[in-house]
Amino acid sequence: MRPKITVWVSLCIIAGAAGCGTPQFPTKVVYESDQSFVRLETDQTVAQGNEHSHPVSVSAEQMAAVLGGVVVEAPVSRMPFYDDLSRPRRHPAFTDTEIEFFAPLLADALQMATPEEVVTFYQTRRVSAIRREVTSGGLFVKGDRLHLFLSNYRSKTHYRADIGVADTTDDRLTPMKPIAPQEGKLDFEPQHYRVPSAPAGLARLFHWDRRELIVLFRQLPPRRLSSGAAPRSGDVLPRK
Repeated sequence: MRPKITVWVSLCIIAGAAGCGTPQFPTKVVYESDQSFVRLETDQTVAQGNEHSHPVSVSAEQMAAVLGGVVVEAPVSRMPFYDDLSRPRRHPAFTDTEIEFFAPLLADALQMATPEEVVTFYQTRRVSAIRREVTSGGLFVKGDRLHLFLSNYRSKTHYRADIGVADTTDDRLTPMKPIAPQEGKLDFEPQHYRVPSAPAGLARLFHWDRRELIVLFRQLPPRRLSSGAAPRSGDVLPRK
């Protein structure tokens, strides 16, 4: 484990000049609560003439199909006391409950976004008195392709901190930045709706985590959502 940690710390030191931990401030809050949010943020990588295809009309059912197709394949070697061995090595990244929650909000956000903005999402879950798990990332649309970044997948807080030490940074400010090394492989099913990612240069690698999926979302069969009450865009619940 030590070499892996050393490499991770080295990458963050190298990327520091490129804003490895620089917080991104939202331009619009679509939904926010203590546990989760969906926001719009300025995409600082957008060049003039190469903006995103926003605002864009995406149905909640189309977004649900995208989220439902995201798959995580864990490494072959897993540690019983750190990894959840009750979950198969290859499994959906989002649960049915998470898809029902996020799909309508992300669809609304894409219809509000400007060509210079990216949609970000965040969810945290407490697993002990001092530890939380964070799932976060972002997405944007370019033409008929939806780019989804899963920067954190059930990432443990206090990865580099001692047990009992309080959080020193607010991970809510950097949903597009990994807070711990992201192990395993990100994939999409069915495979023929996925577009291979282009090789990234060093600058792009350090601006966003490269756990990226590019999906032909218009061609995906919509995924039906339940008729239960979903959170509405514009809801901002007070943080405790």
